[in-house]
Amino acid sequence: MAKSDLLIQMVKAALTSDRESLEKSVQAVIADERNKQHHSVADRLSVALRTTPNFRRLSLPADTPRLGGPSIDSQDGRNFLGEHTPRRRLSDLFLPQTCREQCQEVIEEHGRADLLRAHGLEPRNRILLAGSPGNGKTTLAEALAYEIGITYFVVRYETIIGSFLGETSTRLKRVFDYAKTRPCILFFDEFDTLGKERGDTHETGEIKRVVSSLLLQIDDLPSYTIVISATNHPELLDRAVWRRFQIRIELPKPNKSQSASFISSFFTRFQEYNTELTSRIADKLIGLSYSELEEFCLNIQRKHILALGNQSLKDIVAEQLRLWSHQYSLPQKGKKQDPTK
Repeated sequence: MAKSDLLIQMVKAALTSDRESLEKSVQAVIADERNKQHHSVADRLSVALRTTPNFRRLSLPADTPRLGGPSIDSQDGRNFLGEHTPRRRLSDLFLPQTCREQCQEVIEEHGRADLLRAHGLEPRNRILLAGSPGNGKTTLAEALAYEIGITYFVVRYETIIGSFLGETSTRLKRVFDYAKTRPCILFFDEFDTLGKERGDTHETGEIKRVVSSLLLQIDDLPSYTIVISATNHPELLDRAVWRRFQIRIELPKPNKSQSASFISSFFTRFQEYNTELTSRIADKLIGLSYSELEEFCLNIQRKHILALGNQSLKDIVAEQLRLWSHQYSLPQKGKKQDPTK
């Protein structure tokens, strides 16, 4: 049904000379066929797009796959990306309800993209994640890749940022050209590295050119390529960059209730576990990120395993809270107070 709807949309676009809509529909079919490993069909469609006179002046992306696979230039963009196998599911994450709902909407839109295209719409594919470090931005991008079932690429800044004039912009274009050749998630961590405010008088002309190039590349992405950008400092982003993202998700630090739930997910495996203990721990660790809470819980697990039953869970927790109080400004009510009370 979804395929037939897409076919009908393509026919309507052809009959009404809506070449832009027709091109997008054909590119969606090419990406879908290539994702199914039907390379012969995808290559033939790509050749048809490239050689048909009516399409020659449409400025097709330079990455439009040629017979035998991606072009040399677009394939070169693979060198600036790290491919990761997503293992986290959305249900594994502790997220604010509004954030979870936004993510579920994105997953549904891409899962039923053919139906949207049959009605002249595209799934949203530009997402900005903002929040302090350690609260799940990278993990959320991975979970979206897992749920949608597409390749997960992370941009490698150490290879993409060059010292010569125009080098970074050229490499960025290659990255985006490569990403257009298949359904995938393109993840930019610490996005403010590239997307800084162009009005900042302290920035050089080169970074301003990079931002301008970045905006053009984001605008030119097909909907089956999802760009997810994460930033710890949203206030540093260029205002035009903000407008490019259709979905903006804030990932705050956990409150006491959320911290307690997160800690409980680790502590339920202990026979000595009780909700009162985890609530007290959450009270002591208020203000820490999910990443820091996870590290604390893993430390407890290590100590508990190595103790071989010779030390109680309560004593292990008290010892770890004491040690952590030297690393972080944990709430203290008295020097001689039992940290677990």
